[in-house]
Amino acid sequence: MAKKLIAGVAVLAATALLAGCSSGASSSSDTGKVTGEITVLTNRTDIVDTTFKDYAAQFEKAYPGTKVKFEAIAKYETDVATRMSSGSYGDVLLIPNTVTKAQLPQFFEPLDSVEKLGETYRFVNEAAYDGEAYGVAQTGNAQGIVYNKKVWTAAGITDLPTTPTEFLADLTLIKDKTDAVPYYTNYKDGWPLSQWDGNRAITGDADESNKLIVSDAPWAKGQYHEVTDGLLFDIVKDGLSEEDPSTTDWETSKTSLGSGKVASMVLGSWSITQMQDAAVTAGGAKEDIGYMPFPYQVDGKFYSTVAGDYKNGISTKSENKATARAWIDWFAQKSGYAAEQGGLSPLVDGEVPAVLDDFTTAGVEYLELTPAPAGKETLENDIVSSSEIDLTGNIYRAKLIDIARGAAEGDKASYFAELNKKWADAVKSVG
Repeated sequence: MAKKLIAGVAVLAATALLAGCSSGASSSSDTGKVTGEITVLTNRTDIVDTTFKDYAAQFEKAYPGTKVKFEAIAKYETDVATRMSSGSYGDVLLIPNTVTKAQLPQFFEPLDSVEKLGETYRFVNEAAYDGEAYGVAQTGNAQGIVYNKKVWTAAGITDLPTTPTEFLADLTLIKDKTDAVPYYTNYKDGWPLSQWDGNRAITGDADESNKLIVSDAPWAKGQYHEVTDGLLFDIVKDGLSEEDPSTTDWETSKTSLGSGKVASMVLGSWSITQMQDAAVTAGGAKEDIGYMPFPYQVDGKFYSTVAGDYKNGISTKSENKATARAWIDWFAQKSGYAAEQGGLSPLVDGEVPAVLDDFTTAGVEYLELTPAPAGKETLENDIVSSSEIDLTGNIYRAKLIDIARGAAEGDKASYFAELNKKWADAVKSVG
């Protein structure tokens, strides 16, 4: 199961479920000792009965007298939001994207100050509020494009595209010279469209998100969202994506890319190992799968946004917080999960995984986005809600695709003008 980034208006209903809950921990039998049973909620339905069982056994051996029980949840975001509203959501869980930063203290135990926890772990600002950190990332992701090297080679492409125009030209070669679908949107499943927003650091500016919350025209010519959303629009407009986006399927797409029926998809680096496995299943090899930086350079250099995946947090309702915290630290430091999944280590001194060797060869520089200033931690979420432009969701990009394929009125210029006005109005109203 893939990590699914879902936020903004796409999940406002789930957020509403959380808003009415009371804060504070329940009466606890927590002794402060690492012992007893904990329940861990996970979205990894695919490996909960295999890999995760091995993790539990290792943890229980390291901490005699403990027991780890897992609950795998397929519809993680919506189902966990419902459970949180009832107050029954395990001891350790992946912090849902529906939880705003201001809600973190309501549902999760503080792990330490951002400054202190940041001495050990990366990405701690992503699940922090008022100087306190509430989660530790399972793994980190770089952002780029996963692709089938054999298809690109068969089309005669030897160099990485460095501009959106070059990328479109390469997709055209794939369309003309191979039987592969040049680009697959995964429109129907929706959540893969959110992956386009993850590439904010391609500009080489770590302050891109902080500039966004004061911008009155994020879709103006040359701005990050104009570059990325413009490329998605042009891919569809030029007939370089699947013929009928309403029939796409995520699970099938992995097999299609692995086998060479699909050439490329914009996805986080978490997808690489899944595509490699699909390639092997289809009779190919892991080496058939490559990972390229987004086709955009600044002064001849590629940049890739790096950020944490889902964060493990401790429920305020947990009655065994000591064991829950021990599990979080053990999982991040000892389990090997990040490396096995091809992700960046959540540890400050962690190594870059081998699956990102393509980025190393291309000289890609990794950038973590600068966190929002104190007092403005929730401003982007507020603007998203007010504007109803779900930057990390799928609704507005689905409309973008509909316009590009002629299923909705308008064109790129008119839609970007509409988005700019909605965003500017929202900035004024919540600023």
